[in-house]
Amino acid sequence: MAKNDINVEAPAGRRMLDGDELGYLLLLLMEGEVPRHGYDLIKEIKTRSGGIYAPSSGIVYPKLATMVDQRLLSSSAPNDQKRAYVLNAEGKHHLDEHRVEAQGVLARIEALRFRGTDMSAGPVGRAMQGLKTALGQKLVGEPTRDLQLDVADIIDEAVRKIERL
Repeated sequence: MAKNDINVEAPAGRRMLDGDELGYLLLLLMEGEVPRHGYDLIKEIKTRSGGIYAPSSGIVYPKLATMVDQRLLSSSAPNDQKRAYVLNAEGKHHLDEHRVEAQGVLARIEALRFRGTDMSAGPVGRAMQGLKTALGQKLVGEPTRDLQLDVADIIDEAVRKIERL
């Protein structure tokens, strides 16, 4: 695999996401203020992967319950299957501490939709996903104005090169 390729394959004998990765992904997907059900989160992951991957309810619901116990999520309903979860202040802080990892997991999931696509679009899709991941990692938090300008210059140069093709 080339250095910049995104690994979308799970190593043999391993789940697509480990427990921490699933937790980071769920927190990232719950970042809005709207309460979310486990089923909604599973469905969103499946959509973002282009239908290639959906975690089972048997791993999502226990992970959500654990995150409630860890005080990263809040929920008022007693029944796990109908419980809506919301990201609380501790969860937002935890997500901010692990945002780079969360964005990397999301990029890996979203890259799945390019697997098996026409080769003329596949490398472009992979490169665009790599750019999105790099931007997310580099611009996390409150990037300085100089960093923003440097990144914009790099993207502008890429645009000029593509236009010259």
